[in-house]
Amino acid sequence: MKEMASKYNTVLVIGGEGDKCRQVAEGYGFKDVVTPGDIIKYNPDTTPFRTMTEDDLKHSRERDFKDVKIEAIFVFADSRDWAGDQQIILDLLMSKGGVVGTRSETLDEGPPVFFSHNDVIWSASHEHTRLGMGALRVSLEAMYKAVTGKDLETVAFGKPQIGTFQFATRLLQHWRKYTHGIDAPPETIYFVGDTPESDIRGTNEFNKVTEQNWYSILVETGVYQHGTTPRFEPKATVPNVLDAVMHGIERERQKQVREILGVTQKLEGSAISDTPNPSRPSTPPALKN
Repeated sequence: MKEMASKYNTVLVIGGEGDKCRQVAEGYGFKDVVTPGDIIKYNPDTTPFRTMTEDDLKHSRERDFKDVKIEAIFVFADSRDWAGDQQIILDLLMSKGGVVGTRSETLDEGPPVFFSHNDVIWSASHEHTRLGMGALRVSLEAMYKAVTGKDLETVAFGKPQIGTFQFATRLLQHWRKYTHGIDAPPETIYFVGDTPESDIRGTNEFNKVTEQNWYSILVETGVYQHGTTPRFEPKATVPNVLDAVMHGIERERQKQVREILGVTQKLEGSAISDTPNPSRPSTPPALKN
């Protein structure tokens, strides 16, 4: 999302506690960042079943939205208020060019919507998986369809989208260039994840189209349940992240050993190795008295 800061000026950010996502977006370079709290503070009737708390009001900014045009909507983190956030997003999707309080005759002139990832479920402290940002995306698309009769096209970053892995490759190349003077991404990237449908799927699919070797490792500490067969199979499955790191280190060590053995075998078959070793002079027989 950081790369889109130069494309959009005024944006709505969804999710997180307080105005933390606003701070993140501003840190990314977005110049004018709006939160749902700002809009509700301007017009409390926007969400009739939500009452702003003192903390909500503290993190919301006073603003007249009469002529403000929201150019894009970014769901940065999981929503803390599905009903209110979806209402505000839906209003903007059906607005005239993203202007708050307006309504398009065609109901499809609103700003684009971007999600930072697409995981429908995720693993938390509860014994069962919980709904994630991907579930909000599904809900919003269904809601828009029910209200307008039209399909809503949203964009999801994160795994398993190819763009996420391309961005990661660029970051790795940038980091290597400025820390090690190597202007190229690593030959092998070990990707560790706990969700087969996003982490492993994305890694495996990107590995098919990139010059680098993306190696997927599934850990048993998250969404994946030990003993089940994942829909998207990893290159390796380990109990936890530490084991994943050790697996990668050991795999690289074995690669180095094979390379050394390969060099040795080539030398043994070369002209140098074929030259017979000079024979040692025989030990003279002991002198007899």
